[in-house]
Amino acid sequence: MLPFNENDSEEMLLYGVLAEGATASAAAPEEQNRGVMYRGVRRRPWGKYAAEIRDSTRNSVRVWLGTFDTAEEAALAYDQAAFAMRGTAAVLNFPVEVVWESLREMGYGGGVEEGCSPVLALKKRHSMQRKSELSRKRKEEREMVVLEDLGSDYLEELLSLSDNSAST
Repeated sequence: MLPFNENDSEEMLLYGVLAEGATASAAAPEEQNRGVMYRGVRRRPWGKYAAEIRDSTRNSVRVWLGTFDTAEEAALAYDQAAFAMRGTAAVLNFPVEVVWESLREMGYGGGVEEGCSPVLALKKRHSMQRKSELSRKRKEEREMVVLEDLGSDYLEELLSLSDNSAST
């Protein structure tokens, strides 16, 4: 027997919502596992995606490339690092042409300082690009003017004061 009154429509509506929520939460982990998976990409618990790669020029140490809003952005960051490190021998998530074009748009020509890892050079570029995007967003937020609605009564009072001062 249910703890709800079957003759009460409001209680049965609540029961239906709870039952839907229970089945949705049971299916959620299964749906997450069926999502598109990319090489070098992990999904963070809060919904962002982290990209990382093993750097063969530094004893296969794991290099964190960054946190991204979408799995595709993270996968492209991985592909850029893999392509910069291994060239055409790299196993990529996207076609080589897409990765090469994205590297060209970033201004990465493959030139790396002597003794520096190409992965670390790309990581630095991603970091600088992310910081410039954040500073641009902050600047836009500072330039925003927020107007508060003080209500129609206050507006009417201001208009009546304006009319009174104009008539005298």
